[in-house]
Amino acid sequence: MATLVSELDLPLLEGQRVTPSTELPQDHWLARNPFGYAVWHYDDVTAILRDKRWHSAAGRIPELMGVTDEQFLSRQRVSILSAEGDVHLRLRRLVAPAFSPRQADRLRPFMREVINGLVDNVAAAGRADFAVDICEPYPIPIICELLGAPKSDWQLFSRWANDILEIFSIDMAQKLDLIVRTQDELDAYTRELIAERRSKPADDLLTDLIAAEEEGDKLTTDELVMMVNAVIVGGTDTTRNQLGCAVGLLAEHPDQWALLAERPELAQRAVEETMRYFGAVRGTARFASTDIEYKDIVFPAGTFMSVGIAEANRDRAVFNEPEVFDITSSKGDQPQLTFGSGIHYCLGQALARAELQEALPLLARRMPNLRLDGPTEWKPEGVGIFGPAHMPITFDPGH
Repeated sequence: MATLVSELDLPLLEGQRVTPSTELPQDHWLARNPFGYAVWHYDDVTAILRDKRWHSAAGRIPELMGVTDEQFLSRQRVSILSAEGDVHLRLRRLVAPAFSPRQADRLRPFMREVINGLVDNVAAAGRADFAVDICEPYPIPIICELLGAPKSDWQLFSRWANDILEIFSIDMAQKLDLIVRTQDELDAYTRELIAERRSKPADDLLTDLIAAEEEGDKLTTDELVMMVNAVIVGGTDTTRNQLGCAVGLLAEHPDQWALLAERPELAQRAVEETMRYFGAVRGTARFASTDIEYKDIVFPAGTFMSVGIAEANRDRAVFNEPEVFDITSSKGDQPQLTFGSGIHYCLGQALARAELQEALPLLARRMPNLRLDGPTEWKPEGVGIFGPAHMPITFDPGH
């Protein structure tokens, strides 16, 4: 006989989701939090993420953050990041080929060029604010190259990305005007770029998305604009923060940093292990689209569920010695969950993996003996992506 979740006597977790600092109840798999409920064991996390009845809460972030401005809420359009059901299936089917590993691999030489250029700026000094000097500027040129936007617009894209990503900040309710203005600027720019690519195709993602077709079905101009917005939202902050998390972690394990410089073939393993041990995406949220029964418990339609990805990535039932960080060995057969799971598994994961795989060994080679040069200032854990705001480092100069 199933029990209604509200009838259970559950522990209460402070904060909107499980975080690494939370004291997790050992004798429970489920807890309450201020928004609803939370899970953190690997099997429960994957079960929730793979159950299509649990819908992405990405489109409801403004509501969760207390935004009541009707004009702003009415502007929020369907995005591939939050779409569900047949709408999501259609969008994903049309655009998936454009985000394949082969497409990401085409950009690897450019990724190396970008990261080398950023290191060139600080190599002679042997010191940098890694978050500001390397992480912050790294993804933007790659996103621009991916979309076919010219180098002259890199700074523009950087500003747009930062301003649009305020939608994930704790005080987004105070930044609605900025977000709206930026969305309008980006939309106008993207429509011009689309019109140009329709008449003059190029070797870029936008051309691939325009050409994407299955049985006569194609993306509309509005959907193309949405995809560009999704690429910027999904592909900027995630990469820069994950790179910061990874290097901050490797700075605390100098032997593994040196090993990565000597053995660049460890890059793939290093990326998966840094994402497992210290992922920039600490958790996500879902809501029940209908009454859902799971483990003999009924979660009524509308119930919010926080999903503890960081905790699932260190589940002792799944990973061997999960508290030990080691880029040379696999921790088990199950994948790390920082890219998610189920139908909303990160569409840009091949690009993100390529960016990190190219950056880490190159940085290890060019920044030998890297060490932290003071305390790292971490971004607040709101609903967005976690990572360093400032990370002072020193290293042997001149490489």
